[in-house]
Amino acid sequence: MSVEPWLDPAALSERGRPGLPATWYALASRVTPDLPTPRSIQRTYLLLLFGNTLAASLIWGINTIFLLDAGLSNLEAFTANAFFTAGMVLFEVPTGIVADTAGRRISYLLGTVTLSASTLLYVLMWQIEAPFWAWAVVSVLIGLGFTFFSGAVEAWLVDALTATGFTGSVESVFARGQIVSGAAMLGGSVAGGFIAQQTSLALPFVLRGLILVVMFAVAFGLMRDLGFTPAAKRGGIPREMRNITSASIEYGWRVPAVKWLMVQSLAVGGVGIYVFYSLQPYLLELWGDPEAYQIAGLVAALVAGAQICGGIAAPRIRKRFQRRTSALIVVAVLNVLTLVAIGLADSFWPVVALIAVWGLLFAATMPIRQAYLNGLIPSRQRATILSFDSLMGSTGGVWAQPVLGRVADVSGYAASYLVSAGISALAVPFLALSRRENAPADTLDLAELQAPPPEPEIVLSVDHPSRLCDPSRAAGG
Repeated sequence: MSVEPWLDPAALSERGRPGLPATWYALASRVTPDLPTPRSIQRTYLLLLFGNTLAASLIWGINTIFLLDAGLSNLEAFTANAFFTAGMVLFEVPTGIVADTAGRRISYLLGTVTLSASTLLYVLMWQIEAPFWAWAVVSVLIGLGFTFFSGAVEAWLVDALTATGFTGSVESVFARGQIVSGAAMLGGSVAGGFIAQQTSLALPFVLRGLILVVMFAVAFGLMRDLGFTPAAKRGGIPREMRNITSASIEYGWRVPAVKWLMVQSLAVGGVGIYVFYSLQPYLLELWGDPEAYQIAGLVAALVAGAQICGGIAAPRIRKRFQRRTSALIVVAVLNVLTLVAIGLADSFWPVVALIAVWGLLFAATMPIRQAYLNGLIPSRQRATILSFDSLMGSTGGVWAQPVLGRVADVSGYAASYLVSAGISALAVPFLALSRRENAPADTLDLAELQAPPPEPEIVLSVDHPSRLCDPSRAAGG
């Protein structure tokens, strides 16, 4: 698609203007029908989310069982998952810099190729009963694939919405994304468990690889970097990478409100990953049938359903709190109490109900946290800082998963959930420290934060009718 230079949002953004007024952009869209609009940007975003989540969730309900079926112990299975998160730690910032230099679209395309290839390698290793070191290496590659997505799609959305004059609440967009992701996860997890039970544990992994190939074609045709010019077009990628890395530290880690959010991710980020994957074999244990793979898929289905409800609830929860951090702190406390209840419950149906509550709490806070964090960081460094935040969560997974997996081996899954609750409690003081900074993003919407400053009022001088001047000069000053 090509547009006239005067209609190009990226060009206008490069000249220092963060976006186009909504009314002007609506008029421009009528003159140039191919010009993207906030509505078309949101449609593309939701389509990308749906495809990615559908592909990923096909194996979420059976991933731990797949690893155990390959001959790994609990410790080895969760250590393999830790290598996956270690891959995310290693590559989060470098791939975020790729998104901020080569472009968000390029980053997404690289992610689909990498993740599809590494997923199919998983199937090969399961087939040949590969040694643990091979699982560790490929798990790192899968982590690499996901890091190309993390930060890039979200940064693409926010920049494109700003460039096309979006004036609504960004929380509502993230909430719709949560609902679409939840629907895709619900369908994918149920389908994955059913397909695995009817055919083979490997087939959902094969289907995941094929769907990612389809998503490559979709993104290639629909994604365009709007409101952002890749460094390749500005000239000098190495120099731009150095500038972005430096600026990301300046606008990320050195901004207290952002820093405390990242420390919170470091402390508790691994708990959610562990709980999600460990609940699969735990439910089978409570059910009494180790091969009831559809029961294992129930965990992912419950979390998916909770994600849909959480996406619907997030804007309503946000309206009940003046500050975003207030909502995050309250939900963090409820999350700790829910994990304690899961650890103390010792029967199938109460645990199932508590899983639904746990998933709902997690899902309801994500759009609020996303809106808060995006409001704290500038556009040019957005993908890198979002990736750095994801890196901190992945780092939490590197240390938490083996530790909690070892607790499960020694004392059982129930005990590991009580330990998980203790770790999750660390989120509360870090969120309180971020709240203490009183950042504007804690209360304002993204459109308000990124609105251009008002232009000075211009009046016509009385003594010189042909001369335009500002109010102070008109008064004779």
